[in-house]
Amino acid sequence: MERVIKTIGVLTSGGDAPGMNAAIRAVTRTARYHDINVVGIMRGYQGLIEKEFVKFTSSSVSNTIQRGGTILKTARCGEFMTAEGRKKAYDNMVEAAIDALVVIGGNGSLTGAQLFAKEYDLPIIGLPGTIDNDLYGTDFTIGYDSALNTIVQCVDKIRDTANSHDRIFFIEVMGRDAGFLAQNSAIASGAEAAIIPEGDTDVDQLAAFIERGKRKSKNSAIVLVSEAQKNGVGGAMYYAERIRNEYPQFDARVTILGHLQRGGTPSAYDRILASRMGYAAIEALMEGQRNVMIGIKNDEIVYVPISRAVKNNKPIDAELISVLNVLSM
Repeated sequence: MERVIKTIGVLTSGGDAPGMNAAIRAVTRTARYHDINVVGIMRGYQGLIEKEFVKFTSSSVSNTIQRGGTILKTARCGEFMTAEGRKKAYDNMVEAAIDALVVIGGNGSLTGAQLFAKEYDLPIIGLPGTIDNDLYGTDFTIGYDSALNTIVQCVDKIRDTANSHDRIFFIEVMGRDAGFLAQNSAIASGAEAAIIPEGDTDVDQLAAFIERGKRKSKNSAIVLVSEAQKNGVGGAMYYAERIRNEYPQFDARVTILGHLQRGGTPSAYDRILASRMGYAAIEALMEGQRNVMIGIKNDEIVYVPISRAVKNNKPIDAELISVLNVLSM
């Protein structure tokens, strides 16, 4: 017999992403609509271990949908990766009468959720909250669109300087293992190239970037670079140094956007996406779903087993690479 869920806990874990507050709001208000109690767990899994619990009502999430970051705070928690840490977290859940969890975070956060659910037979629903857009089974993750817009706004400003000084700018963006931010921001900003972990960029390809500009008498260029490295090689500083050494006639500069990409007001799309996913998380729990991630495919909400979401690599669309290569000529 499926146990009745009377109280859910909601937490955010890992890196923050714009739209997390909209998701927390949707989870809270949908649960309260169905007379399910909500416990906000502060600082992710660390708060679960240390019993940092706050009772949430509908008013607790008022005036939050437009705010960046996460009102629940977030933290990395090494202790949760130990059996002893997870046992402590489970005991605290039992003591607080929390029947199920909604976990908002990226790959590492959902990997922890999967392990926790398996060990203690817990109903857990994951929401994909990461600017990297790298979770399998969903077209978009919460925070990706906002980060993409932030990057494009920055690149537009850097383009003015690049043109004024005939410079090549290597702009490094986040994306530890995935190039979605770099590839799509390059297309959106009219950049000349994107260097991403999914592609193999060697000396010949770098030379092609330069030659393409010379044929059009262009001495300025924008190259988006994922922060990811392969075998210790990569990042904007590495490629700028190669330009200085191999093409000293060009003036290369580096801008690393860093955590600028995480902050700021979430876009309208991220607010809507997070709201739909938060609503769907409670609906899924009420239907008896467990240990699934809420995803979106072709603008439809889907349930993806967390095990699949964290295990499988999400491929980048090869057409995007072709689009950039053609349009940057």
